[in-house]
Amino acid sequence: MNRKVKQVLYFLLICRLFLITAWARPEWPSDTGIQAEAGVVMDIDSGAVLFGQNIHTSYPPASITKILTALIVLEHANLQDTVLFSDSAVYNVEADSGNKISVVSGDRLTVEDCLYAMLLVSSNQSANALAEHVAGSISGFVDMMNEKLTELGCRESHFENPSGLNGEHQYVSAYDMALIAQAAYNNEYLVKINSAASYRLAPTANNPDGLTIRNEHRLVITEDSSNDYYFPPAVAGKTGYLIKAGNTLVTYAESDGRRLVSVILKGQPRQYFIDGKELLSFGFRSFKNIEIPTSDSRYMDGSGTINLGGHSYQESDLTIEPQRVITLPLNAALEDAEVTLSSLPPEHPSDSVALLSYSYNDRVIGTAYLLAKNSAEIEPSDSRSADTSSSPADIAPTVNGNTPTKSTVSLSAVIIALLILVVIGLLAGAITWLTYHHKKEAEALAYRRERRRQRLKNTGDEEEFERLMAEWQKKRQK
Repeated sequence: MNRKVKQVLYFLLICRLFLITAWARPEWPSDTGIQAEAGVVMDIDSGAVLFGQNIHTSYPPASITKILTALIVLEHANLQDTVLFSDSAVYNVEADSGNKISVVSGDRLTVEDCLYAMLLVSSNQSANALAEHVAGSISGFVDMMNEKLTELGCRESHFENPSGLNGEHQYVSAYDMALIAQAAYNNEYLVKINSAASYRLAPTANNPDGLTIRNEHRLVITEDSSNDYYFPPAVAGKTGYLIKAGNTLVTYAESDGRRLVSVILKGQPRQYFIDGKELLSFGFRSFKNIEIPTSDSRYMDGSGTINLGGHSYQESDLTIEPQRVITLPLNAALEDAEVTLSSLPPEHPSDSVALLSYSYNDRVIGTAYLLAKNSAEIEPSDSRSADTSSSPADIAPTVNGNTPTKSTVSLSAVIIALLILVVIGLLAGAITWLTYHHKKEAEALAYRRERRRQRLKNTGDEEEFERLMAEWQKKRQK
C-alpha cells in the first residue's frame, strides 16, 4: 500500500471516529431474561416497554383475567351494592375449579366482598356473580370485556368468561395484559383491594361467622419476608394457573416514585415468581423517569408556529400536557430522546391539538398531548385555512405545508444539525491529519539532513554542507 493511500485511509478513519463520538448515546439495557415463554415489564406512567419477550404472542390468561373483570366492575357498580349468587354464578365453572369461599346459590355479598374474594383468592364464583350483577348475564359482561379491550388499544386478546377458566377463544398477549394492568392499577380502589394481605368476608350459608381470606401472591405477602419470592416494592397483583396456560402472573410495584407492572405468561411452577421479580428489579435498577417540560421546541419548525390540518397555531398559545414523563436508561438525558408530532387518537382531551410521541433507539418511551392554553380564545393564525367542520381526530399534522400521516418533527433542523456535526467532524479530522502529516514530514527531513551531515563529515565536507544550507535558507527567505 503506497504512502498516499495510507494517508487517505488515516484521514477517513479519524473522521469516522469523530462522527461516532458525536452521535454516541447509551444503549438500551438488556441485562435480564426470563424462563417463561412470554413476559414484559412496563412503566405505568410513561407506558414504555422496558423488556419484552414474545410480547405479541397470545396465550391462555387463566385467572389474571380477573384484573380486567375487577376494573370493569369498579367502573359500573357501587362497592356497597348487594350481589346475589345465582345457580349459574355458582355452577357455571369447571368441575375441578373449586369453590374457595364455599358459596351456594342464594348467598348474598357486597360488590366489595366479591372483589376481595375474586382478587385475593381467585374465586371464580365471585367473578360470575359480579358479571351478572353488572351486565345482567355472563355473556353480556363478556361483551363489555371485549369492548374494554378495544378502548385500551388491545389488539391481540379476546375473552369468553370473566374468571379466566378455559375457553376456546380466550387468549391474551403479554403486551395487552400490561395495558390492562396499566389501566387497572391507575384505579385507586382496585389497588387498595388487590394489595390487602387479608380480608374478612361477611357471613354466608356455609360460613355463618364470616370467613377470613388471605392474599395468595407470593411477591406481595409479607408474613414470610425471608422467602425467595417476596419483593418489598411489590404492591399488588394476580396469579393464574391452568394446564393449557401454565403459570401466569401480573405484579404491580412501586419504588422511589416510579410504578412498574410485570406480566408472565406460560411460566413454570415457582420459577414464574422469580421471573416476575427479576423483571421488576431490572426495571427499577436500569431506568429512570424524566418529566417532560411544558415547552419543547423540537416539535417546531423554527418559525414560531405549528401547522395542523390547515390550522396554524402560535407557539405561545400551546403547551405540553403537564406532569407527563418519559422513561430512559439511567445515563441518558432528555435531549437523547427523539420527538415526533402526530394526529390525535380517537380518545383525547378536548383541549388537545396533537400528540407528541417520544422515542429512544426506535422505542416509544412516552407520550404527551399538545394542548391549547385557552381553547376558547385561540383562533388559527391564518383564518383562510381554518376548517371548523373538521374534528380533532381527523386533523393530520403538517410541517412546512406537507401533510403526512405521521410527520417527523423538525426534519430540517435534524438535517442541519447532522450536517453541522459532519462538517465539524471532517474539519477536526482534517486538522488532526494535517498536523500529524506535517510533523512526520519535518521529522523525516531532519533525519535526512542529519544523515547527509554525517556522510559529509566522514568525507571532510561538513563545512561545505553547512555553507550550502545557509545559502538555501537565504533564498527561501527572499
